[in-house]
Amino acid sequence: MLIAGLLVALVVLAVIAAASGQLSIPPAEVASGFLRGLGLDMGPAESHPRADATLWSVRFPRVAMAIVVGAALSVAGALMQGAFGNPLAEPSVVGVSAGAAVGAASAIVFGLTAFGAWTSVLCAFVAGIITTAAVYLFSRSNGRTEVVTLVLTGIAVNAVAGAALAFLMFLGDTQAREEIVFWQLGSLNGSRWEHVLVVAPLALLGVLLAARLARPLDLLSLGERPARHLGVNVERLRIVSIVLVGLLTAAAVSFCGIVSFVGLVVPHLIRMISGPGHKLLLPASAVGGAVCLLAADLVARTAVNYAELPLGMVTAAVGGPFFFWLLHRTRRTAGGWG
Repeated sequence: MLIAGLLVALVVLAVIAAASGQLSIPPAEVASGFLRGLGLDMGPAESHPRADATLWSVRFPRVAMAIVVGAALSVAGALMQGAFGNPLAEPSVVGVSAGAAVGAASAIVFGLTAFGAWTSVLCAFVAGIITTAAVYLFSRSNGRTEVVTLVLTGIAVNAVAGAALAFLMFLGDTQAREEIVFWQLGSLNGSRWEHVLVVAPLALLGVLLAARLARPLDLLSLGERPARHLGVNVERLRIVSIVLVGLLTAAAVSFCGIVSFVGLVVPHLIRMISGPGHKLLLPASAVGGAVCLLAADLVARTAVNYAELPLGMVTAAVGGPFFFWLLHRTRRTAGGWG
């Protein structure tokens, strides 16, 4: 019922998002325009001569990108929280977002064009994966990865990446700085089908592989020692989880910039509703993340007339207070941090 309800909400939001904008299109025409694009001439004809072109070249790719990115970030967050048994964990802990920002900024500042318009995207993806691997290797000791060590290492690597990003902004000209700031704030503006066709397979692969970890993650929630007695290789499980988190997050942020708190808020809310079982938590988080980011993007581009708010700002405006509440709730239920 939870997943069905989320899917209904996703369809309704997708239609509303596709209908909203400077060119307002009735929802019935959105549905008929979608069917006409698939070769089915059904429903009302377009009332504006550019309605179908707007839907298929601008609105539908943006909606699809929001769905894919939201699902990827949310599943990455659920993996982080499950693998390390911490409801405060999120994908940025492993430094993938900060590393991707440095990679994209390097391509912008130094004018790298080896892969054409895809250069900054590729640099962001590769840098995000490398940063994730660095965080894991630096936090590993005596063949094990402690949760606290990983978090502290992630904080240190994020700080170094922040310094590198500031230095790149110092080196760049005014245009480069504006591009870097825009990338840091996050946006789905300019999403195209070719972008979706790159991100979607990576996100789908990551989500499907994550689903295979549902049972080991459930056993790990009993504690490391009981999980080992039940046949779970805890260290290998965490390695695979970190790799999948890096893949999902790097694929997402490479095209839309840094979008915070989706990987923290959505999995935790789903867990509060459905319980800790990952067999339901992971797919529900994927759909819930798609709903969350689609709603945030709708607010970002319609809240102010003839202007678009940064997507990362919208998600942070909701996620920040939620994180504050979660800190106090966790501390109260755990009896304090000490």
